[in-house]
Amino acid sequence: MSALVAAQPVDRPAPRPELRVDTTAIAANVRAAATSSGVAVMAVVKADGFGAGAVPAARAALAAGATWLGTATLDEAVALRRAGLAAPLLCWLLPIDARWEAALRLRIDLAVASHAHLRAITRAARRAGVRARVHLHVDTGMARDGAPLGAWPALVAGAAAAERAGLVEVVGVMGHLARADEPADPSNAAGVRTYRSALDAALAAGLRPTVRHLAATEAALRLPAAAFDLVRIGAGLVGIGPGLRPALTLTAPVVLTRRVEAGTPIGYGHTATTERATTLALLPLGYADGLPRRIDPRAEVLLGGRRCRVLGRVSMDQAVVDAGPRGVRPGAVATVFGPGDDGEPTAADWASWAGTIEHDVVTGIGARVARVVDGRA
Repeated sequence: MSALVAAQPVDRPAPRPELRVDTTAIAANVRAAATSSGVAVMAVVKADGFGAGAVPAARAALAAGATWLGTATLDEAVALRRAGLAAPLLCWLLPIDARWEAALRLRIDLAVASHAHLRAITRAARRAGVRARVHLHVDTGMARDGAPLGAWPALVAGAAAAERAGLVEVVGVMGHLARADEPADPSNAAGVRTYRSALDAALAAGLRPTVRHLAATEAALRLPAAAFDLVRIGAGLVGIGPGLRPALTLTAPVVLTRRVEAGTPIGYGHTATTERATTLALLPLGYADGLPRRIDPRAEVLLGGRRCRVLGRVSMDQAVVDAGPRGVRPGAVATVFGPGDDGEPTAADWASWAGTIEHDVVTGIGARVARVVDGRA
């Protein structure tokens, strides 16, 4: 036999899953990146600020001394402008048929990864009657975004011609490193050399970019040779990176408890069975909310002041936790991950249990989870 205990109605808002955002941690991380690199900081708030909320993360970063903002998509950049953020803003993952004129009117800098992109931007600049601010993007060895070296001479020549025609201003040259989290890997030095070669070609074509940026978070913290004029801090804003402060805490209330005997199978597929008589606690948080579905049996949350294992498979909307023989009452709050100061798991722990990276964990937290910034919903 098992006994169910449901949470009782109260005269205050019902507890809910929350992602709490600590903007003082974001600010500290910006300052740490600036100190480590010795150059200016671009706060990259793509993917909704790595889960923290793009606008609050951007505001916290700017208040802490960041001088630029960055996004992947144009929609992300437009949202920042509409929120009233006027700082220099770069967007770099752009389709050929992007809404170029809207971007230009909002003073959004655009990364140029190909000659086709350059032609599309110059046509839009002519139609809009404005001068486009662009950053030429070179591929330093990832075969991903950015122009390959073979296409680089034609790109810089075209950009120089467009600049002379008054259609663009080449503000910057950018790149990215594939293995900055492994600072001793020789591909990093090779990437820096490739980037320097691309800069030399831009200068030889008559361009004078004032913002040279290659380093993202890991390179900013580990590779001084990659710093140049500006470092782009994205995951580092929320504390992903060596020596940084985690800014996100995920919590969920217990909505139901159940006393069960030893040998009770749990959840879909009965992949776990209780080893003793215990109390099971149900959390209203599942893989639709970003909790990984398949996790190591060691996965835990902090509940009732102690670590408690997650039992069985995570469902779409819920997860079961072994609260132990002492149990907890409905309404108790479980900390799924946080900075670790109180013994709770961290996002790095959950990444390990799910066989992934912290970036995947924090950016996966879904829209049903309320965002609470510095204690304010």
